[in-house]
Amino acid sequence: RVITMLVIHCSAVRPGQQSSVQDIDRWHRARGWKYGCGYHYVVRRDGSIETGRPLEMIGAHVVGHNAHSIGICYEGGLDAAGKAADNRTPEQKQALRRLLEQLHERFPNAIIVGHHDLNPMKSCPCFDAVTTYKDLQPK
Repeated sequence: RVITMLVIHCSAVRPGQQSSVQDIDRWHRARGWKYGCGYHYVVRRDGSIETGRPLEMIGAHVVGHNAHSIGICYEGGLDAAGKAADNRTPEQKQALRRLLEQLHERFPNAIIVGHHDLNPMKSCPCFDAVTTYKDLQPK
């Protein structure tokens, strides 16, 4: 696969809820997705990174762009009231940056975007990924 995009998502869960790869896999299979978890990586609140789909496999995370992208989801994205919020922990921010740095080395021409940059009807990932990671964008 030719990778041209790294797409950041949130799992749209509240602070007290969890969304591991196993949880997301179960949710996606319940929606009828044959291969389960549509993301390639999930960044947990404690900064651990779980692997979802293998990079060689097309993801299921952003309509019209899955064939040439890698999907990265962070656990969170909603406040206690269920409203969109950038509630990444410091550990998540650090782990997400480290992961993006590694992926940027492997795919230097891939742009980093948020889900909402490809689908303005979405608020996900609840922050401006393009600006936040401007130093990792292709030169």
